[in-house]
Amino acid sequence: MKAPKGTCDTHMHFYDTKLPVAPGAFMPGEFTVEDYKALQKKLGLERVIVVQPNAYADDNGLTVASIKKVGKGAKGVGVVKADVKDAELERLTAAGIVAVRIMTFPGGMLHFDVMDQVVARVHPFGWHANIQLDGRNLPKYEAQIKRLPGKFVIDHTGKFMEPVSPDSKEFRSLLNLVDTGRCWVKLSAPYETSKTGAPKYEDVSKLARALVKHAPERMLWASNWPHPGNRTPAPPDDQALLDIVEYWAPNEKDRHRMLVDNAAELYGY
Repeated sequence: MKAPKGTCDTHMHFYDTKLPVAPGAFMPGEFTVEDYKALQKKLGLERVIVVQPNAYADDNGLTVASIKKVGKGAKGVGVVKADVKDAELERLTAAGIVAVRIMTFPGGMLHFDVMDQVVARVHPFGWHANIQLDGRNLPKYEAQIKRLPGKFVIDHTGKFMEPVSPDSKEFRSLLNLVDTGRCWVKLSAPYETSKTGAPKYEDVSKLARALVKHAPERMLWASNWPHPGNRTPAPPDDQALLDIVEYWAPNEKDRHRMLVDNAAELYGY
């Protein structure tokens, strides 16, 4: 599969081994703008959302510098604390940051206990919340997420760390969020949670296909390059992770929405 013109990769990271790493954070190695541009060229990707990695906590320096270096079509998801100053939010907004990362797994800096305060700070600057959680906890946090102002994004097809079925209460919670009309879902990184494995990741694909059927206008795609937690014994095949979009969205119009139109609406391209 060749990506259509305007395709946006909505989730990936850069790493620089020369920079200090947050205490206890995972560092997968050196992954540069040049490396990623080679992937863009290979797959035909034009736009990208650079996501702040856990490795650097709320030091957004590398993410901002990388957005500038990638150039046209690059924006980002940053990390800030609730006491961040307006001047810093203005600086980050001008540098292309459009969302704040709420990462509730170990290593993430912002969890649900601070989400409301942080999002209240960034919302006036036009940012939305980008949330990564174990989808099995969605029934617990559904009401809190719904109360967020503005738009929000759920990472990695809900990232259900143990398989759930499309008719489970946990998946129903994800659909409930989508039904607000303010929620987008990144269909990405199936290898992080799948028990059935490549090439089709059938257990995760069932959920991806159900989401596309339910609300194709709210689905996004992402490479999750450089697959930081899944590099051994070998990282997933990037081309295969694009090809699977044809399985998730058999209809060409739905694929175009997922790869181009929905990201353009959400991220303001």
